[in-house]
Amino acid sequence: MEPVLKLANVSLAYHTPQAETLAIKNLDFTVNEGEFVAIVGPSGCGKSTLLSMVAGLLPPEEGQIFLRGMPIDGVSTDVGYMLQRDHLFEWRTILQNVLLGLDVRGKTKEGKDHAIELLKKYELYEFRNFRPSHLSGGMRQRER
Repeated sequence: MEPVLKLANVSLAYHTPQAETLAIKNLDFTVNEGEFVAIVGPSGCGKSTLLSMVAGLLPPEEGQIFLRGMPIDGVSTDVGYMLQRDHLFEWRTILQNVLLGLDVRGKTKEGKDHAIELLKKYELYEFRNFRPSHLSGGMRQRER
């Protein structure tokens, strides 16, 4: 069976005129269907960089990343992750923040019912018309 996610010899460094900071070097791993994977490590070890590469936000300098057998080449709508700090728009309601990705892709109408069901599932439906500042930290993390 083909893995859901495969990283093959992935490396990435951040470059400035003064220095190069190696974030990830020669990383290989796979994630199979139904597996639960945790990425742990100290601050600055490359966890967020790894997630950004898997989401297609950063290309690896070396190696390749595959999602269901297809190379990740740019941003994918099939991958998302929650940043350490949410980036909710205060001028949008909770429901509007949830619908943002669909709004950008012009698919709000098709996805609104599903978004409402997710808000109910995560016990945020009663807050759908509130602004993010009215949510607790944990609620803000659930919201995306």
